[in-house]
Amino acid sequence: MQRMTRWLVGGALTVAMIGTGTGFTLPALSAQDDKPLTGANLDRAVAAALASTGGGTVTETEAGDDGAAFGVEIRLKDGRQVEVNLDKDFKVIGQETDDDGPNDDDGANKG
Repeated sequence: MQRMTRWLVGGALTVAMIGTGTGFTLPALSAQDDKPLTGANLDRAVAAALASTGGGTVTETEAGDDGAAFGVEIRLKDGRQVEVNLDKDFKVIGQETDDDGPNDDDGANKG
């Protein structure tokens, strides 16, 4: 009986350690996706996004956002916030209203 108890306790500890390790690893990997754009990627993404919206103020840019290669958040002249998603060739693949309010800068990082 002691042998079976040791196996059960050992197995439970192993599962707990794997679960804890996974819990710390997954957020670290997803945080890497939210890197602001820089250089030529920033310039091309901003130009494409602003052309799509007809203007506005860029409040944030991200690489690898929501399944897109690039994401650009723009505050429109009417105060709405939209996110423009671009593919790797800087073509618009989607645009959606952002959850941020009209006065939320969302930690602007234009580059």
